[in-house]
Amino acid sequence: MTRDFARSNAIQARLHDLVPGGAHTYARGSDQYPESMSPILVRGKGARVWDRDGNEYVEYGMGLRSVTLGHGYEPVVEAVCRAIADGVNFSRPTELELLAAQDFLSLVPGADMVKFAKNGSDATTAAVRLARAATGRETVAVCDQPFFSVDDWFIGTTAMNAGIPAAPTVKFGFNDLDSLASVLEAGEIACVIMEQATALVEPAPGFLEGARALCDRHGALLVFDEMITGFRWARGGGQQLYGVRPDLSCWGKAMGNGFPISALAGKREYMELGGLRTSADRVFLLSTTHGPETGGLAAFRAVVEAYRTTDPIPRMERAGERLAQGVNTIAADLGIADHLQVAGRPSCLVFLTKDADGNPSQPYRTLFLQELLTRGVLGQSFVDSAAHTDADIDLTLEACQDAAAVYRKAIDNGTVEGLLTGRPVAPALRRTAAPRHLDDRGDG
Repeated sequence: MTRDFARSNAIQARLHDLVPGGAHTYARGSDQYPESMSPILVRGKGARVWDRDGNEYVEYGMGLRSVTLGHGYEPVVEAVCRAIADGVNFSRPTELELLAAQDFLSLVPGADMVKFAKNGSDATTAAVRLARAATGRETVAVCDQPFFSVDDWFIGTTAMNAGIPAAPTVKFGFNDLDSLASVLEAGEIACVIMEQATALVEPAPGFLEGARALCDRHGALLVFDEMITGFRWARGGGQQLYGVRPDLSCWGKAMGNGFPISALAGKREYMELGGLRTSADRVFLLSTTHGPETGGLAAFRAVVEAYRTTDPIPRMERAGERLAQGVNTIAADLGIADHLQVAGRPSCLVFLTKDADGNPSQPYRTLFLQELLTRGVLGQSFVDSAAHTDADIDLTLEACQDAAAVYRKAIDNGTVEGLLTGRPVAPALRRTAAPRHLDDRGDG
């Protein structure tokens, strides 16, 4: 089975000439997909997308988890069109800013005030800035989770830290109160920032409550990153689901169903430090040209309405449960359940790929991606949306049946050689362009 990617490959090559990395987000880069199989998309509807070569796919990942209602969800699109027809950006606040703030605070149990921005990093970095001002401390404690910000205080802790000065940032382990206690006891910590859960790991009983108590004891602010949990775990985020109130929380992704909007929310005593009611030195909290533009705010309000009236989270979870059960049954029937597995929260699934020795493997991951792509399934994960229908899951399971059979051959052979075309994918945040350096092979 083959697909033509000629037009997509040509556009991707041109993108590499004009855009560093060939994409505006590292996670969307061609090095995250099999070589010469990086579709350039032209449109989407629901859970389906189409590329420049006319190929149709069931898509997963859904805009890096930012789309929960489906591509082109009409009530959101219509609300945005109505709003922007009357202007997009003004020199004074609009009533829409008040209405959106009221909507947000009605959903989030742990917040008294909110300020909107455009990117998740806007919100997390503002939270760090605010925590430093409120506590008079500089060091930030971050959980050993994948990503929090593009800004120096976090990226300086990753392998991709060229050009970044050493940041006063320390790490602690998730579900490890002892490691958090050690970090807090060792230095003056301004804030503790974490995701309350990940796709694969739920908070252990008492962990979030213990983190809250430790922050209170040591005078550090507790910051929850709700970029993924918000509107995917629950409409009020992890703090609604798990019942622990942070000092500050950071939101983005699905709150606009793909439209650009993020938010910093928190307790009044801290948020007011960035306002006009404080006697202390003011904090430059958030001040963005596009934070309050009408399109993003209208999208957010339409998303809130959809969550009030259509209950999308159970639909995501039902589709995910069926998909995970189906793929894992396929793998078990083929005798490769120890090598290929779908795991995680049903609305945020990932696939785990291991080699013949049972070790996590990028080559085997790439082989699975390759076989899915050729059969009409696009995605670096199985993160779904409320738009994924039974027909979409059926197509995905059919593709996984054939892809798993190829995977079984690779396990039996002890190698992907002869089955995988091109070089394996590589981590998005890595020190060097190798092993997907662009050279005379063409697409990297």
